Amino acid sequence: MANIQELTQRFLNVYGESSESIHVFHAPGRVNLIGEHTDYNGGYVFPAALTFGTTLLIRNRNDNQLGLASTNFAEHRHLPIEPIAYDEADDWMNYPKGIVKELQQRGRKFETGFDLLFHGEIPNGAGLSSSASIEVVTAFALLTMGGYPTDTVEIALLSQKSENEFNGVQCGIMDQFAVANGRKDHAILLMCDTLEYDLVSFQSGQYQLVIGNTNKRRGLVDSAYNERRSQCEQAVEDLKAAFPSLTLLGQLSLADFNANKHLIKDEVVRMRAEHVVEEIDRVIRSIEVLKANDLEAFGQLMNQSHDSLRDLYEVTGLELDAMVTAARSVEGVLGSRMTGAGFGGCTVSLVHEDSIERFKEEVGRQYFAATGLTPDFYVCTIGNGVEQLS
Repeated sequence: MANIQELTQRFLNVYGESSESIHVFHAPGRVNLIGEHTDYNGGYVFPAALTFGTTLLIRNRNDNQLGLASTNFAEHRHLPIEPIAYDEADDWMNYPKGIVKELQQRGRKFETGFDLLFHGEIPNGAGLSSSASIEVVTAFALLTMGGYPTDTVEIALLSQKSENEFNGVQCGIMDQFAVANGRKDHAILLMCDTLEYDLVSFQSGQYQLVIGNTNKRRGLVDSAYNERRSQCEQAVEDLKAAFPSLTLLGQLSLADFNANKHLIKDEVVRMRAEHVVEEIDRVIRSIEVLKANDLEAFGQLMNQSHDSLRDLYEVTGLELDAMVTAARSVEGVLGSRMTGAGFGGCTVSLVHEDSIERFKEEVGRQYFAATGLTPDFYVCTIGNGVEQLS
């Protein structure tokens, strides 16, 4: 967690005056434990909030200006709080700006402006939801400062809408939902289509989650992502011959899909659909094995998930595959898979606590030999969703 005293000094260096009325908020990053590329298909995902994320210091101003600064970037700006418009030159600031605009459109008016200082601990482009973390902490802080209710499901939805419409990124709901609604020592079983969710205890005992950052920025890769989405939509169209009311692959059981997958004429489209339906089934089985405290079975499901993303969905790539292969060669690793959208970003592995140092050393060595890139590793704990710290 960030050093609040140091951040307060940074805030005063940027904005001046006293520190009496500075409020501090935090929103985590997130890791998806299993259930990849199922969100936009109306299926289950299984993310967890992390203990590291974005800390926000905020203070009222006595005018209608919005001060935006970050410890991660040199530039900072003062803008009128109304009207707010997207500006490519504002780079990361468009995420909090989008939230301000979305709140205004929902009738949340503010009597004053605000000074904001963000401190991000999530590596950009790693696929651990730095943008969702910024959005959710901004929304929660502004609603709190304005005396409005802080419904975390609504905050997730308005943050997603802001990213979709203001920033033009067609993300699903998982990232914002996990960041807003996470709970310490729990993962979230989320049905993306209906937003029904359940907090599932994640007690990993002597095993810890280790995130491996490939340090290959996700070149996602909008085109590949959009192509996968349209292939899934094509599969739904083909399957309507057997299920006329079908709108999303997530509405099918694995048995129904297997009995009718011959209706999907294009082999690649069939592969994409097969991954989605099997992956949703893996998420459901994951909950069963975790409730039985069978971490070994959960690790096997993680492995199956990655192999399916590699072979059927084809979104892994050299770097992620090299890191997963290296991870699985280390004694004490129960499972390892890519997490996030793919094409770079991160892996998540379940590693015995006695093997963690060896894991970092061995995976780092093998990964560098295969790719020429130096990875970063984060041993993580599952933490709370967005909250006020002080």
